[in-house]
Amino acid sequence: MSIELRMLAWSIVLGLVHILIAATFSTRQRGLMWNAGPRDGAPAPLLGMAGRLDRASNNFLETFVFFAAAVLMLTFLQKGSEHTALGAQLYFWARVAYLPTYAVGVPFLRTAIWTASLVGLLMLVTALF
Repeated sequence: MSIELRMLAWSIVLGLVHILIAATFSTRQRGLMWNAGPRDGAPAPLLGMAGRLDRASNNFLETFVFFAAAVLMLTFLQKGSEHTALGAQLYFWARVAYLPTYAVGVPFLRTAIWTASLVGLLMLVTALF
């Protein structure tokens, strides 16, 4: 299995971690009855770390689809290289670092880490052309 596909597999795991952690903190704040119930009506906004974890999870999902598509296209077209392997690793490890950085609320570092993940993604996309 290529490094790019391994990073994709680990990114799937990371996405599940995002969802589970965000759901846990959301349930702590809104209560088990809200989480287990029909969730009718507008929920109270998530505050503090619960809100940050929810936004981090959504942010991950926004970029993951592009990462997955790029890795699958690179694999299908057999355009993987050391450059794309580095890009996939950069994306993955930056996304790993993004979660705790956003959770504790470090503003500029969070943005720098997000930018690093975007650079990794762009390294994959540019290899497609």
